[in-house]
Amino acid sequence: MSKTGIVYLIGAGPGDRGLLTIKGKELLQKADVIVYDYLVNADLLEYAKDSAEILYVGKKAGQKEMTQGSINSLLVRKAKSGNIVARLKGGDPFTFGRGGEEAEALQAKQIPFEIVPGVSSVSAVPAYGGISLTHRDFTSSFAVVTGHEDPSKEKPNIPWDALSQIGTVVFLMGVNKLKENMTELLKAGKSPKTPVAIITWGTYPQQRTLTGTIENISDLVKEHKEITSPGIVVVGEVVKLREVINWYESKPLFGKTVIVTRPKSQAHEFVKLLEEQGAYVIAFPTIEIAPPGSYKALDKAINSIEQYNWIVFTSVNGVKSFFERLKKLDKDVRELHRAKIAAIGEVTAQEIENMGIKVDIVPNDFKAEGLIRIFKKKEIRDCKILIPRAKVARDILPESLVKMGAKVDVVTAYITKQPGKAKTKNIIKLLGEDKIDMITFTSSSTARNFFDLMPNFKQKKNRPLFASIGPITAKTVRDSGYKSTIVPKQYTV
Repeated sequence: MSKTGIVYLIGAGPGDRGLLTIKGKELLQKADVIVYDYLVNADLLEYAKDSAEILYVGKKAGQKEMTQGSINSLLVRKAKSGNIVARLKGGDPFTFGRGGEEAEALQAKQIPFEIVPGVSSVSAVPAYGGISLTHRDFTSSFAVVTGHEDPSKEKPNIPWDALSQIGTVVFLMGVNKLKENMTELLKAGKSPKTPVAIITWGTYPQQRTLTGTIENISDLVKEHKEITSPGIVVVGEVVKLREVINWYESKPLFGKTVIVTRPKSQAHEFVKLLEEQGAYVIAFPTIEIAPPGSYKALDKAINSIEQYNWIVFTSVNGVKSFFERLKKLDKDVRELHRAKIAAIGEVTAQEIENMGIKVDIVPNDFKAEGLIRIFKKKEIRDCKILIPRAKVARDILPESLVKMGAKVDVVTAYITKQPGKAKTKNIIKLLGEDKIDMITFTSSSTARNFFDLMPNFKQKKNRPLFASIGPITAKTVRDSGYKSTIVPKQYTV
């Protein structure tokens, strides 16, 4: 009989993945089973190990919601099989998260469990909306009311008279019952001029906030179709603070939707940078980095690496693939002591230096032409030069080096291929609804593959802006019939 496992009731925070606690992240990384809800940011599932079983128990459109009893039974069953179970719940599991009920069910079956508190939407969402729940100039108290009481109750047990006397009132999931709740506050004596804010998708890049008063907020919502569930309603004079401390929605890219076409393995940092500026980012990898069909040429070069005077790396992927293969062949960086190193781009150079190797040449303009100009000033006649790179790439660099008298070996270290079309339909839908503001390309391959996946894109009248990492990628976009609005002076993310 297998040993009983354990269940961790983990608060995932309100949405912003950066608000997950360190302990929560560590437990997700070691969990055998992850059971998660609708309000959990699915990006957090990236922390799961490859072998983890991931189970969604939230409500999907058109499908029946799994009952709480069924969820309890699922947790018990998975733990009894000896698994480490991460029960991932939006916000904090013990703040309107039904975590108490799940803990009771686990205790009844003698299943070990732990509670991992999370950042509650009660305080986090108003904070991202520029609203402090308490403030010495306005109030020293606040109350929280759930928008989803137990449906079996004959009558909601909400003390409206008491609530009307409290400075700040927060209604969780309060959009659907907005008019009803505002009416009850008015009946209890709350001033109709009391400020109200509704914050939907709080802490996410697609957060939206609408402000008004108790007497007019219900009518305002009808005029603003973007205000939908999930949402939090904040009632009180503290809402006025938003005019001064609205920090999140004031970010440069807030409200903009940006597509990142980088490979999944490399997109994280770029996505993070954009989100820090307030953008809503959709990862849509149009290329995938894969091993070459054969390592024969690369292995031959590595096994005779001492013959090369120069090794030229043109991309981070080339660096990673080369050194992974070096290690696979039971060699290390000491094998490269005879060769000088050249790199295109600061990021490529940094990747090499992370291996403990000094880079001798990095051109100021991060493209092959810049490297060619530097080599023209050096004596490289009869020098042997190795270029480990993608199977498909521009030939201007090796051809130019050969013209200078060098002996050049170009070997395939990796290939780029077009990934599956799983997300294509969703992207086409968003483009058709004019919901994409910008598409970013970090290589010619990402651009070419994007347009291959979107054959009807030319027919679109209202096109999003294109941002290309450099002039070579911008030329690929131009050759496809479009124009890059943004091309940075430094060709790096």
